[in-house]
Amino acid sequence: MNYEKDVEISPTDLDIECLDQPALMLKYGKHKAGTDKALALEKEKLDLVRAEIDKQIRESPEEFGITTKITETVITNTILASDEYKEAYKKYLEVNYEHNVAKSVVDAVSQRKDMLEALIKLHGQQYFAGPSVPRDIEQERERKENKVDAGIGKTFTRRTRREK
Repeated sequence: MNYEKDVEISPTDLDIECLDQPALMLKYGKHKAGTDKALALEKEKLDLVRAEIDKQIRESPEEFGITTKITETVITNTILASDEYKEAYKKYLEVNYEHNVAKSVVDAVSQRKDMLEALIKLHGQQYFAGPSVPRDIEQERERKENKVDAGIGKTFTRRTRREK
């Protein structure tokens, strides 16, 4: 899946973009649902690893190097320090990342729909109609002043010639 490419909008193909929008939303909605499921499964695995290690610690704390009184804090810290838990947690974080990206893409595709609506509105208001170059007011003012100044100069020159 190419997230960046799929959320782009071609302003010259608004009709095609509108036709593609529902399929795009469905595609990424399904993808997000898949990541929801994967995240739930990975969380369940993580909890199971935690429960198994907890049970092992309670049954034989000496195998985990625990020589002091077994408290909930000691058990929790031992679980968190175990390689098996660290590996399960790492997998959980990877799936959680993918899930968060999938949520962001669904949000972006939804935002794409809103932008399509805005572009269509602009199109209806002739925003995209032919090229239009805005006037440079300063340049227009200067041109007008030069024209007036040139007219005054001609008048002055004619008067001076007549007086001679």
